[in-house]
Amino acid sequence: MPDKPASSLGEVIRRQRELSEVSMRQFAELVGISNPYLSQIERGLRAPSEQVLRSIAEGLQVSADTLYDEAGVPREQDGPSKVVQAIREDPKLTGRQRQALTEVYEAFVGVGARARRR
Repeated sequence: MPDKPASSLGEVIRRQRELSEVSMRQFAELVGISNPYLSQIERGLRAPSEQVLRSIAEGLQVSADTLYDEAGVPREQDGPSKVVQAIREDPKLTGRQRQALTEVYEAFVGVGARARRR
């Protein structure tokens, strides 16, 4: 069963893509993802990573925040959690390590892409 925020986000992406009159195959190529992955995103079966969402937004010529807003994905009210903040501030970690740890943490607590927006 699709996750409601992911489903809404996928619907917004599909609607915007169709308004741009771009086929799914063309758009997937433009964004740099596979056609099946784009299909899963649009059907709400997968939530895109922050990087993929930024690429999708760029391809649609809108901001990632605009996509979230149109999908009705709630914004995080109090900023990042203490764990995410500690990961971001640890000078021993590389950027890629910070991103990986944040993604793993958010997957465990069920936060998903909506809280990674900055």
